[in-house]
Amino acid sequence: MRSLRLHILFFVVLTFILTACQSQRPPASSALKPMVFMAGYKPQANLPFVGAYVAQEKGFFAAEGLDVTIEHSAGGGEHLQLLMAGKVQVTTQDAAVLLKRRADPGLPLVSIALIGQRGQQAFVALANSGITSPRDWAGRRVGYKGAPPPDLFAIMDAAGVDRSRVKLVNVGFDPRTLTEGLVDVYPVFKSNEPDLMRAWGFELNQWEAADFGVPTLGLTYVSTEDIVARNPDMLGRFVRAALKGIEYARQHPDEAVDIVMRYAGEEADPAHQKFMLETELADLDSAVTAEHGIGRQTVAQWQALQDMLAQYDAIAGPVAVEQVFTNQFLPGKRTE
Repeated sequence: MRSLRLHILFFVVLTFILTACQSQRPPASSALKPMVFMAGYKPQANLPFVGAYVAQEKGFFAAEGLDVTIEHSAGGGEHLQLLMAGKVQVTTQDAAVLLKRRADPGLPLVSIALIGQRGQQAFVALANSGITSPRDWAGRRVGYKGAPPPDLFAIMDAAGVDRSRVKLVNVGFDPRTLTEGLVDVYPVFKSNEPDLMRAWGFELNQWEAADFGVPTLGLTYVSTEDIVARNPDMLGRFVRAALKGIEYARQHPDEAVDIVMRYAGEEADPAHQKFMLETELADLDSAVTAEHGIGRQTVAQWQALQDMLAQYDAIAGPVAVEQVFTNQFLPGKRTE
């Protein structure tokens, strides 16, 4: 009888242990909620991309009960088209472009986390050109891509540069336009092109609008009003996991670059990817995030950006900025 009781006790304890272990396992893949995240460009170390890559590879999405498919845009705007069609639930978008698309053609885009607290763009000149400040742009050839951005005019106005004395040149996306002397000042994405030119042996002087008090914002995680209304739980899980991925990348940059390389492929340069990551991490924080945490955004930030765009005729018309973003998926206070 004593032996029988011991056997029964053994099986009870064993059943308890197995049940406890089972409860700690991540949910089976069949139980995960599927969704699609599309990065707004090719695989690389843009910080919102990195957040998703790390969340995927470290199991942060799975821990939130998500089965996330990560896709990439070819850069032709298809990420927004697929988002509007419901084929993608979250993508990335520059804040200024988000405002412009809300104004025209009226896309109901919503920023669910602001990752770049400063703008992505800057202007550079060769260090040996004698151009040491925007005041030296007078009488020089200053490049722009597609259309002169408001940042360019804002810098000139802040520095007191007479626009009539600056020759604006529509350039392509090849930084050799600067290094071969076709223009004197070239527009760059801060986390990409300056590193390429320095790798070619050129030293640069660099300026960005935020350094002159111009309101700028960078990349956001973006969804739509409909998805926010229909799937708030899913978006909340995504944001928590992606922000955890970004914070992990900040604490473990070398490992984060290794993860990026799994997506970017062998042709990508790890050193260049690390430069991108470090550059964008430098723009992750602001006075707003210091108080409320990363990803936070405010009415004041978005209104200031819209006012700047309107000042330079870079937006079709005003939009209600309080509808452009939401902090509901971010941890902490929701004060805007």
